Amino acid sequence: MIGKLTIVFISTIAFICSVSAQPAILKGTVLDADTRQPLAYATVLVNSTDYGTTTEESGNFTLAFTGEAKSMTLKISYVGYITEFLPINSKQTQYTIMLKPEATTLPELAVVSTTLKEISKADSPIPVEIYTPALFRKNPSPSIFESLGMINGVQPQINCNVCNTGDIHINGMEGPYTMVLIDGMPIVSSLSTVYGLSGIPNNMVKRIEVVKGPASTLYGSEAVAGLINIITKDPALSPRINIDVQATSLAELNTDISSAWRAGKSSALLGINYFLFNNPLDINHDNFTDVTQQNRFSVFNKWQFNRSQNRQATLAVRYVYEDRWGGELQWTRADRGSNQVYGESIFTNRAELIGTYQLPFEQQFFIDYSYNYHHQDSYYGITKYLAHQHVAFAQLRYNKSIGRHDLLIGVPFRFTRYDDSTPATAQPQNTWLPGIFLQNEFRASKKITWLWGVRYDHHNIHGNIFSPRLSLKYSPALYHTFRFTAGNGFRVVNLFTEDHAALTGSRDVVIKNELKPEQSWNVNLNYATTMRHITGYINLDASVFYTHFTNKIVGDFLTNPDQIIYDNLNGFAVSKGITLNADAAFTSGFKFMVGATLLDVYQKQRDSLDVIQTTPQLFAPVFSGTYSLSYTLDRMGITLDLNGRLTGPMHLPVVPNDFRPETSPWFTVLNIQVTKSFTNGIELYGGIKNLLNFIPDNPIYNWQQPFSQEFDTSYNYAPVQGIKAFLGFRYTFQ
Repeated sequence: MIGKLTIVFISTIAFICSVSAQPAILKGTVLDADTRQPLAYATVLVNSTDYGTTTEESGNFTLAFTGEAKSMTLKISYVGYITEFLPINSKQTQYTIMLKPEATTLPELAVVSTTLKEISKADSPIPVEIYTPALFRKNPSPSIFESLGMINGVQPQINCNVCNTGDIHINGMEGPYTMVLIDGMPIVSSLSTVYGLSGIPNNMVKRIEVVKGPASTLYGSEAVAGLINIITKDPALSPRINIDVQATSLAELNTDISSAWRAGKSSALLGINYFLFNNPLDINHDNFTDVTQQNRFSVFNKWQFNRSQNRQATLAVRYVYEDRWGGELQWTRADRGSNQVYGESIFTNRAELIGTYQLPFEQQFFIDYSYNYHHQDSYYGITKYLAHQHVAFAQLRYNKSIGRHDLLIGVPFRFTRYDDSTPATAQPQNTWLPGIFLQNEFRASKKITWLWGVRYDHHNIHGNIFSPRLSLKYSPALYHTFRFTAGNGFRVVNLFTEDHAALTGSRDVVIKNELKPEQSWNVNLNYATTMRHITGYINLDASVFYTHFTNKIVGDFLTNPDQIIYDNLNGFAVSKGITLNADAAFTSGFKFMVGATLLDVYQKQRDSLDVIQTTPQLFAPVFSGTYSLSYTLDRMGITLDLNGRLTGPMHLPVVPNDFRPETSPWFTVLNIQVTKSFTNGIELYGGIKNLLNFIPDNPIYNWQQPFSQEFDTSYNYAPVQGIKAFLGFRYTFQ
């Protein structure tokens, strides 16, 4: 009897154990958090166990395991993405997991800047660099302008140490030659060049595309040195709520809030940005503010309308208001425009509209349109600068694939109305710039792709302008690509809105002759490769470039100390150099990105004695480099970031009898950050900017007499702010 009971007892225990050992089945899908595209072959593990699997091409996975579910965690990882840890719920068997992209230049990313339609970066015949917000979150800043400093070969340049106006240099060429687009529309230009990049909520940005070299064939005037295209998020794929709040030890406060929702077949995205800095500081003891005081508010609203027959339309609006001032520490609003206390005060009101409409004809016709109004009410000391600008743009484009040819035809029209309070603008300036362009992409074989294009514009003042472009892409093997591009760029004259030096001090502006459009010819040879391994990947990208300028507009500050004399260059200018980018990500959690650019930028001009003089370009460093290193501690949800920029000597503007050196020293701005991620969508981050506390010497010349002719604010080669700490909070609800 006892034996039978023993057998029954043992059998019962075995049965209970077998039941408890039955495997739990989990199913789910792993998606890209930005695009909602499935991630194939992502790794899904039950953390600290041997149970795991990988996703299928559809992003789906099925995972069986045994154990106490409520005490276990799923670890989901994919090279180029931030690893996620998800507690297993014993009552839940189906999961949808969103991975945030971490890599910045994966070849699979899509681009639109080179062909006006979305194609993969690897397929583009023209070299283009793509950067996701993951890069800029490693060194968070309150504006896109500052964030662009993390990109190799792109230099945010401050042009005034009092009001902090600035522009974007590409490969050593000045800001007026860089076109800045939002969703492919020419929104930031002319009057808005110095302030138009402020107030774009960073959490509205999906990616930033950078094309170095002329792009006038597709984009017209100003795309001489290259273009920066800011692509905003798709409302249908955006998180429902996104909040990012950041404060610094210098009392700067920045807040980004966005929300996405659906309304029937349509979807919308609303973003709000607020930045406040009201803490006058004077680190270098020159009685002037180191950084302008700012109070800025902007709102961005984008709608996507899903219409019949899969046709779509988008519409976005943005409004920006900013009140900024810089000057002597004792300046108050009552001193605005007076000659008692020097200050520079700028009120900015800006409104933008951007849209695309797909026509029903073969679903290949699109209408792109944009409009922006910029109003600037400013005083630079006693000089009043009141300016208005309207820019309207419309474009009909047609895409058609015929065999191995992809045709693109566009009919653009751009109208600009500009008026300011300077004596040079006695009447409002109205310019019309209609044009037509044709581009053909021909896939000769699997290895060779040709692209050629031509553009014709008719300017109501400068007449006819032609802009051709030719590109060749050769891929001899998988992950090895050569690209050769040659093209022409042009820029029609828009002087006073882009040269802040003409507004400071008390010099008279003189235009010696009727200014002609600037022209450039550029050649670029690029090589890109990707080395993949089971533990990660490494991307390499190298370019050699040469740009030749004619009709370059130059300002003569030396001939007459009471004047700034503008004329087309009696000669030519050259920008040439080498650039190298490398980035890598490994399953160990280590990531890095480094870039280096060697530049030689100069101009040759005949003087009054018919002698050719060679002059180096101002603010064009011989060497510049960027670096970013990250390490993620997966189990702790902590990421460590170290990044910065190394800048070599550059030529600087000096005045007669100036005691300051004509070239800047070598320096680096180093930043560190620690980020803690939680499973509920919350992130805490903090760190130190300008860790080495580097600040330039004597940025303002003759600050004791700001109303004199010798007063100069243009000597700038590095941020004036010293070391500062920052702390931030992010929350994302998908």
